[in-house]
Amino acid sequence: MDSLCAECIKGTIHKGQPLGREELIHGLNTYVIGNRTNPRGIIVMYSDIFSLPLPNNKLIADAYAKSGEWLIYFPDFFKGDPVPLKNVNTLIPVDAAKQSKLSLYTGLLAFMPPFLLWMTRHKEGPTNKVCMDFLQALRLATPKEQKIGMVGFCWGGKYAIRAGLESNMIEKAGQKVPLVDAVVALHPSHLTLPDDVEHLVVPVSYGWGVEDSAVKFEQKSKVEQIHAAAKSKGRKVPEMEHQVYRPGRHGFAVRGNPDNPEERACLENSQKQVLSWFDRWI
Repeated sequence: MDSLCAECIKGTIHKGQPLGREELIHGLNTYVIGNRTNPRGIIVMYSDIFSLPLPNNKLIADAYAKSGEWLIYFPDFFKGDPVPLKNVNTLIPVDAAKQSKLSLYTGLLAFMPPFLLWMTRHKEGPTNKVCMDFLQALRLATPKEQKIGMVGFCWGGKYAIRAGLESNMIEKAGQKVPLVDAVVALHPSHLTLPDDVEHLVVPVSYGWGVEDSAVKFEQKSKVEQIHAAAKSKGRKVPEMEHQVYRPGRHGFAVRGNPDNPEERACLENSQKQVLSWFDRWI
């Protein structure tokens, strides 16, 4: 393992090499781990912008699979075009206290031009289609009695939530069904409000960081207000849960500093949040 990937692994509570394997699932290269024979349910992961090359993301999938209950699918929704790993430590350093303002600003200046080009290759419409097409194929191929959960981190949080929208329901065996049965969204970025959350038909658990520089903590109250307004109009709103993380800097569920007790707690508790929510709803 090169030094960069070793540093990536330092940014998570999980140690060692990923244990799953990559294979083609419903048209996407997918990291697969867990119970393949009789899983209690399927958990689909939509990662941050670093996707499959970032070892942390695969190690999180390994942690979800550890109980033996779940089959974990972690697809490459970026189709081989994630943000390069060389930008990881600039955007989400393992230890923010050791990052000088100069190195941060110079790193961001170098990062922004190629990132803006990357964003043009991953516009909302096509990105949404890749995700929902995968989930549609998965839902149609999955036995009726088996449930599907989805967890999204940062960039992926938006699309995990969208998977639970009424507008994305499909017909299966003569019935309208949601693409997934429950969702967890951790530091979800680029939310379009109210559209992304207003007409949800599945329970969603959100994780918000108080000191998140990319996903403002005020988003939590905005989402809560949207759902409160819907209820006041007599609309049925599935159960919504909001958990707060302190310090909760951006990437707290993926690249917190395990040597910092507060950040380690964010890593551990966000994992518990995911498994507890799916244990309840799947």
